[in-house]
Amino acid sequence: MKIPRFAMERMQSTYENLVDYNLSESGVHPMRVEELIQDPADRAGVLSQELVYPQSNGTVALRELVAAMYPGATADHVEVTNGGSEANFVTMWHLVEQGDEVVAMVPNYGQTLGLAEGFGAVLRPWPLRLSADGRRWSADLDHLHSMVSDKTRLIIICNPNNPTGARITAADLDGICRIAGRVGAWVLSDEIYRGAEYDGVETPTVWGRYERAIITSGLSKAYGLPGLRIGWIVGAPDVVATTWAYHDYTTIGPGTLSDRFARIALQPAMREKILARTRGILHTNLPVITDWLGAHRERFSYAMPEAGAIVYTRYHDAINSTVLVDRLRVQKSVLIVPGDHFGMDGYLRIGFGSETRYLRDGLDRLADLLRNLRG
Repeated sequence: MKIPRFAMERMQSTYENLVDYNLSESGVHPMRVEELIQDPADRAGVLSQELVYPQSNGTVALRELVAAMYPGATADHVEVTNGGSEANFVTMWHLVEQGDEVVAMVPNYGQTLGLAEGFGAVLRPWPLRLSADGRRWSADLDHLHSMVSDKTRLIIICNPNNPTGARITAADLDGICRIAGRVGAWVLSDEIYRGAEYDGVETPTVWGRYERAIITSGLSKAYGLPGLRIGWIVGAPDVVATTWAYHDYTTIGPGTLSDRFARIALQPAMREKILARTRGILHTNLPVITDWLGAHRERFSYAMPEAGAIVYTRYHDAINSTVLVDRLRVQKSVLIVPGDHFGMDGYLRIGFGSETRYLRDGLDRLADLLRNLRG
């Protein structure tokens, strides 16, 4: 297996802790331990926790809490992983063989696309459609129907979408599943931004719509708990049992404390409190970045995101997106993501889930660079 370079993760891993302002992140500002562990009994339990090897597919209690978010699922439908990235990895490893055809929604988080290529699949990009007025990204089911054939092994979607922040509707999810069912293809739905919607209405899940649907998700984006490195796979019990066996060859299991913290985070009352915090950050910061983009409307156009702390904006300057991002990092110590990393030069992904003052200062530096660029 020879994997392609994962440009976005390599850039972020290299520079995100070296710049003054990191606006490349797509989640909200992380929670502190003291915010999550508030009950005295929980604090005592954490401090007395033996640092043993945990249940390698996640404790039963944690898997039951995850399953409760997917009607009809049980603990046997869930495997806990080290982040959503490991969930994607072991699922792709299980599903994709040399020569398989994989249809992938684009733009998209690059991991599953790179893994499809690395595992020897024939990758067929399926672009989201931007409306004529430029206000919304949506799934083009007619195009998907024309792309899927008897050779198609897997359809990959990201809902809510990274980087556009668009939500795929329940009707379109049903349509995607019908198209997959016509040829017996699997549907892999990365739903890690689910719960970070501006209107407070959770994005429809693909769960329960198709017997060959698999969900990956985790606590990093919508929950503001990326440092726990807790993700999960939800699928049929036989699928989950197989991915668990693959997990034996990667990290074996999640960390003991991470599993314990995740059980606290996913208690229904705490989960609602965490997601309310996330929506509060989004409601505070979305006007900041949209006002900023509006003040520079001659340079930018964008579709309003529906979920996630990211804006995907087209810019109108005659400069390559990676070159622009590199200049911003070197000259202004600000990091954002170039559209090149999604196969779309001329776009930028800007994260706005940070503290508000931090966001404003980072955007001010971007404005300085753009003034100098035009001059």
